Amino acid sequence: MASTSQPLSGKRACKKIFWAVFPHACFILSLVIYAFLGALMFSHIEGNRKVNLSEGYRKFLQNLWHISRNLSDNMTENEEIFKEKIHALLSAAERDWFVNPKDIWTFFGSLFFCCTVFTTVGYGNTYPVTRIGKYLCMLYALFGIPLMFLVLTDMGDILATVLSKSYNEFRKLQSKILASKLCSGSNCNKGDELHSRAQSKLVINEPLTLMEVLKSQPAVKRKPIKYRNAELFEMLIAREKEHTKPVRNKSIERWSSCPELARGKTMSRVMENFDKIGKELEKLDVPIVLMVLVIFVYISCAAAILPNWETRLDFQEAFYFCFITLTTIGFGDTQLEHPKFFLFFSLYIIIGMEIVFIAFKLGQDRLIGLYKKVISFCGEKKMPSKKVYPK
Repeated sequence: MASTSQPLSGKRACKKIFWAVFPHACFILSLVIYAFLGALMFSHIEGNRKVNLSEGYRKFLQNLWHISRNLSDNMTENEEIFKEKIHALLSAAERDWFVNPKDIWTFFGSLFFCCTVFTTVGYGNTYPVTRIGKYLCMLYALFGIPLMFLVLTDMGDILATVLSKSYNEFRKLQSKILASKLCSGSNCNKGDELHSRAQSKLVINEPLTLMEVLKSQPAVKRKPIKYRNAELFEMLIAREKEHTKPVRNKSIERWSSCPELARGKTMSRVMENFDKIGKELEKLDVPIVLMVLVIFVYISCAAAILPNWETRLDFQEAFYFCFITLTTIGFGDTQLEHPKFFLFFSLYIIIGMEIVFIAFKLGQDRLIGLYKKVISFCGEKKMPSKKVYPK
C-alpha cells in the first residue's frame, strides 16, 4: 500500500504545481506568441513595400549637386555659409530616401518594434510608413497593451510576494539581533529556566486519558450520572470517528468513481488562481526607499553589461537608456546598433518595468496618504471652535 500511495501523492503534487504555474505560463506564452506573430506581419508588410522616390528627393539631389559645384568652383567661399547650407539641406531630408526597408524590417527588427509597441516604450526610430501598416499598428497595440499589462500584473504578484517575504525575514532577523544585544546572559538564562519549568509543569498536569479530559469539563460534572455516562459514550464515539475517518481515501474513491468531480475541483482551483491576480500586489507594503534602491541596483547591473555589445554607450549613457526604457518614456535619442541582442534582454525589461510599476504604485499610495493628512489637518484648523455658554 505504501508503494502505491507514494506515486499517487507524487503525481498529485506534480499536478498541483502544474495547475498553480499554468496561469503564469499561459500569460507569458500568449505574449511571446503575440510578439512573434506581429514580427512576421510587420516584416512582410513594411519590409516588402516599394520605395517611390518623390519629387522632394529629386530636389534634394539637385540642391546637393549645386552646393558641391559652387564649392568646387569657388574655393574661397566662407566655410560657415557652406555648413549652414548643408545643415538646412540635410534637415529637410527623409530617412526613407537612403534606407532599404528590408534592412530595417527584418524579423528581429520587427520583433523589436512589436516589443516597443505593446510595452508603450515607442522609441520612434522604427515606425510604419504604409497606410495598412499604420492601421495594423493601431490594432496591434489595442490588443497588445492590455495583454502586456496583464503579464505585468501577474508577474507583479510573484515579485511582490518575493519582496514582502524577503523584507519580513529581514525584519525578523533584525529584531533577533537587537533582542540578543539587549538581552544579557543572566536574564536570558533565567527566562529559559522559567520557560522550561512551565513546560514541565504543563506536561505533568496534563491528563493521561480521554475520560479524564471529558470528566473535567464543568458541563459534564453538573449532569446526573446516567446522562453523564451516555454523553461520555457519545463523545467517545465521535472522537473515535474523527481519528479513524479516512479523508484522503474517500476522496480518492470518489474521484476514481466519478472523474468529473476531480476535473471540476481542479478547474475551480485554476479559476481561483486566475481570480487572485493582482491581490498580492495590492497587499505589498515595503518602504519606498527600498524600492528606489532596488531600481538603482537593477539598472546599474544592466548599464554595466550593455556597453559590451553597444560600444558607443558608456555606463552613464547605458544607465540613462535603461531608465528611459523601463519607465516607458522612450525618447528615441539613443539608438542601438544591435537591437537583436537587446531582445534577449526582454525578460530583464519586463521585470524592470514591473519593479518601476511597483515603485510608482507605492509612491502613489504614499502621496494619497500625505494628501489625506494635509486635508484632515487643514479641516481641523478651519473647524470653528465650540462656544461654551454659561448656564
